[in-house]
Amino acid sequence: MAQDPRRRAWLQAAAASGLMLPALAQPVRAAPGAAPAARVLRVSLQTAEAGFDPVRVGDESSFRVIAHILESPLSFDPLANPVTLVPRTAARMPEIDADFRHCVLTLKPGIFFGDDPVFQGRPRELTAADYVYTIKRFFDPVLRSEHLFIWESLKIVGMAALRQRALDGKKPLDYDTEVPGLRVIDRYRFELKLEQPAPRIAFNFTSPITCGAVAREVVEAYAADPMAHPVGTGPFRLAQWRRGSRIVLEKNPRFRREVFAGEPAEGDTQAQAIAKQLKGATAPLLDRIEIDIVLEDQPRWLAFLGGEHDLLRLPASFGAKALPGGKLAPYLVKQGLRVRRQAVPSIAHTFFNCTDKTVGGMAPGNVALRRAIALAYDSESEIALAYGGQATLAHSMIPPLCYGHEADLRGELGRARPARANALLDLHGYLDRNGDGLREHPDGRPLQLLISFPQDQRSRLISELWLRRLKAIGIDAKFEFQTFAELIRKSLAGQIMMWGFQWGASAPDGDQFLALAYGPNADQSNDARFALPEFDRLYEAQRVLPDGPERLALMRRATRTMLAWMPYIPHSYRIESDLMHPQVYGIVRQPFTSDWWRWTGVGDAAA
Repeated sequence: MAQDPRRRAWLQAAAASGLMLPALAQPVRAAPGAAPAARVLRVSLQTAEAGFDPVRVGDESSFRVIAHILESPLSFDPLANPVTLVPRTAARMPEIDADFRHCVLTLKPGIFFGDDPVFQGRPRELTAADYVYTIKRFFDPVLRSEHLFIWESLKIVGMAALRQRALDGKKPLDYDTEVPGLRVIDRYRFELKLEQPAPRIAFNFTSPITCGAVAREVVEAYAADPMAHPVGTGPFRLAQWRRGSRIVLEKNPRFRREVFAGEPAEGDTQAQAIAKQLKGATAPLLDRIEIDIVLEDQPRWLAFLGGEHDLLRLPASFGAKALPGGKLAPYLVKQGLRVRRQAVPSIAHTFFNCTDKTVGGMAPGNVALRRAIALAYDSESEIALAYGGQATLAHSMIPPLCYGHEADLRGELGRARPARANALLDLHGYLDRNGDGLREHPDGRPLQLLISFPQDQRSRLISELWLRRLKAIGIDAKFEFQTFAELIRKSLAGQIMMWGFQWGASAPDGDQFLALAYGPNADQSNDARFALPEFDRLYEAQRVLPDGPERLALMRRATRTMLAWMPYIPHSYRIESDLMHPQVYGIVRQPFTSDWWRWTGVGDAAA
């Protein structure tokens, strides 16, 4: 296919050395006497959304939208470093007993859901019962939520028994049955009682995905299509949805007055500039957000440069060209564009289905096969080719910014080591018995991998890299490309042999990454279906401890156990860059939240 001459010119210009970034842009003021124009932010997302019922979705695009509609009781200070918990719909921080087994949350009165025909024209106030219902939904076996482990791991008194009764009866959860561990106290207060200590229980109340309040009557009214009817208390509501193509959010008229508050760290000049710019601002700063789903990097890049979008997460394939030496290319600076870069708490990894007859199993030979495949792969090349250098090499599954990350940990993975991989395969009997250049299992069965990918250009680049690296060690491989939503469905059903994707953190703690290998999570977050009693004991022991040397020691042992048994191959930790046109201001991108457009403005902030 012929190359677009505009793209060729842009890429040639971007190859030059970078310049210093311009100062943070100030909002554009409307002309005196002019009627204020609608404040519209135009953006793109790089993966198709599955829908907007948080219990049922697992993709980043769906998360991004949901986070602007639904609200959790707590959140994080948008600018503080290190991160600081703050109330959102809660009136104050949770009251947590000294033994970390009892927690009470109190909500602010006067918070209302967005209008919906279900409410019959009456304002619908947020109450404690809404959060109890929201949490119970994750235990409903009919919904089969991959996020269940977030709540199940707390051991809420009575909830396991309530779920088991539903499972035994093959019916939905009985939401009307009160359990002692999850109970409404009064209109604005609810409590959790736990069977074991949970020192970090407050983190469970920070994510709109796992604790974004929904109204029971709305969920039940739209039971036929729950993905299309998110109704929450957040700053925006869903105005339009063309599946896999376009999403439009509009300002929620019922949204309360929320004044910007952020405490930037001393010396953090960028955060201090944002705090100054947003001082006194009320959310939301926008009237409307128009979101296009653009799967491929090139059209997404061209649309942004052509002014069709105001804000862009820099496509990885253009990273080296747009940010030579980590600085914005001169031709982009001349256009008035700005960039903001930051590490994000995310891990790109590949999982092996440990129940699969080809790559699974826990015998030494099975583990040796997984280790050989991991040793053969070249994550450094993946970073360069597929991520445009916008990532750093990963040495464990716990990423930076999360408690338990080991910055000085180094291992054998990351750089292709075909000689070591070949030796390991030979030692364990994976040999080429028929002389066709491809290895067989020790019992003579054909050895062929099936690796799954979403349908995008980056995945095709990664699949080509996999093909070359596996050929170097005599392993045959085939590839399948499907939608992200379909891959999630198949993974939850244990129908994928290998798949690689990004897993991000919703809180600054490594527990959620260790949970990926916890045996009871095998039909949820544990895509690898890894089951090792030794690991499970380590995981359970660290969960109940407060942060400190004893917990860190257990987390490190758990990390090394994962590396030894290799249910996951850690590839890279992501660095993300936001490019923005001059009219964009604010954009507070707190790494553990997803509502980045809450404090993003376009044009006149006072309009």
